[in-house]
Amino acid sequence: MAAATAAGAAASASGSHRTPDDPRSPEGPPGRRTDPARLRALVASMELPELVGQLFVSRAYGHSATDPDPADAELNRAQFGVRTAAELVARYHLGGIVYFAWAHNTRSPRQIAALSNGLQRAAAGSGAGIPLLLSVDQEHGAVARIGRPATLLPGAMALGAGGSSADARRAARVAGAELAALGIRQDYAPVADVNVNPANPVIGVRSFGSDPQAVAELVAAQVGGYQGAGVAATAKHFPGHGDTETDSHVGLPVMRHSRAQWEELDEPPFRAAVEAGADVVMTAHIVFPALDPSGDPATLSRPIVTGILRERLGFRGVVVTDALDMAGVRQKYGDDRVPVLALKAGCDQLLNAPDLGLAYRSVLAAVQSGELTRERVEESVLRILEVKARRGLFEDPYADEARVDAVVGTREHLAAADAVAAGTTTLLANPRGLLPLDASAGPRLLVTGADPASPTGTTGPPTAVLARELTALGCRAQALPPERAVAAAPGNTAVLVCTYNVPEGDGPQRTLVADLVATGVPVVLVAVRNPYDPARLPRCAAEVATYTWTDVELRAAARVLTGAERPSGRLPVPVPGRYPLGHGLEY
Repeated sequence: MAAATAAGAAASASGSHRTPDDPRSPEGPPGRRTDPARLRALVASMELPELVGQLFVSRAYGHSATDPDPADAELNRAQFGVRTAAELVARYHLGGIVYFAWAHNTRSPRQIAALSNGLQRAAAGSGAGIPLLLSVDQEHGAVARIGRPATLLPGAMALGAGGSSADARRAARVAGAELAALGIRQDYAPVADVNVNPANPVIGVRSFGSDPQAVAELVAAQVGGYQGAGVAATAKHFPGHGDTETDSHVGLPVMRHSRAQWEELDEPPFRAAVEAGADVVMTAHIVFPALDPSGDPATLSRPIVTGILRERLGFRGVVVTDALDMAGVRQKYGDDRVPVLALKAGCDQLLNAPDLGLAYRSVLAAVQSGELTRERVEESVLRILEVKARRGLFEDPYADEARVDAVVGTREHLAAADAVAAGTTTLLANPRGLLPLDASAGPRLLVTGADPASPTGTTGPPTAVLARELTALGCRAQALPPERAVAAAPGNTAVLVCTYNVPEGDGPQRTLVADLVATGVPVVLVAVRNPYDPARLPRCAAEVATYTWTDVELRAAARVLTGAERPSGRLPVPVPGRYPLGHGLEY
């Protein structure tokens, strides 16, 4: 929209009279390259409340920056004391806003672009006039906040199964281009955790796999893809969340790796991200005694954030906390202390504080009391502004609303998603040669099993999608709920049963698979999330892993099941007791 720089727009909107020599003038920091001296002068010119505000990235409710639905306006008023997201930006001089579907920020591409522009206008017209770094958790696969018609791509473990750095980079380039078109210049991806624990409740398929070097290669590729598209990549969750048995959203995980194990297993992907030039690294709310015996979560640990990430790995970019409303970071200290301690540890961005007003006042008071120095805050703000400059925000922070449809969900991007997905489906077992199904013979197929909600709310349900895609390829496929499937199985050529995060021991998914196998009809197990499922279920006539239950992966699975594509994916993790790392069959 705006041809002038954001700094210029801010000066105009605020009525300021600044000369070209003023670091906050229209000729301020250029986009896509950094001018350290100019940025330092800009930081030095800022008032303390403006500086502190730049550290915070907050949620805000509503689809519009200035005209939210009444229910969202009430949420903003109850949580922040303001009616709109624009007022929130102005009140706290925020450095960023993070988008969530549950905050009603992500209804449609055009709406998101308009929201982004409204927020940027609010930033330009208040305080220091510094553009926002708008962000989102769009990992793809199991975690995605923006759904169709945006392009949905295979998630990390699917890309790990494909094993192609080029495909990982291509996926990130497509994802980044679409985010940038929406005004979003920071993505909380890629996940750099090495998932070596099948019981990990929070990472799992969000990881590229269990091999540190393979994960490192794909992390570096995605950093290049995102940032090549103009979006800051965020490698997470430092120092590594891949071997935990507690979800840091609801508890405080403990990593039991020794220092030597950390260096071998967890460090390589983060080192690769740093060497690839990642703009941002996100911390984990985990206790890691071998790296810091204090019992503090990594987010609040100076030995981990400063001693290891900054000094050992040489990271000079922005360190963002994982969300500060998560239980893992709130168990030891109060919400007033957590943001201060995170800054003292070496973090820069404070993400989604549960009580923004309290957190903001606490940091402000810590500077005023001398617990934090202004110089320390300026260090973080300078790093944040450097990322904003590199991503072109000072040059032009606005999305081109007229071009959204020309970038988001285009035929070319959707074709790229299908091409990448084609190499990810993994054929785990086919002892009787049941697969590929002969679609030309019009086999009668029953599809049943788990139907988890889509990560974006815009795809699925998986059984219906798989049945539809198989029918489009020439099969006669019908989706039925589990309670009707066993009785309906006889007479079908095969039954395809989708499984999702099967737990150890008996349960409804195990019972369903056992009952279907007992009918004598060949059963094809389709693990639509964790590839660990087959080890917890009776053996089937064929077994396939898709790693994601969104439409793009299910389309790829249907093509593999019918032989329209040959299976080429390889397990990026071992399945204990069943399949080794790298296992995968072909036709």
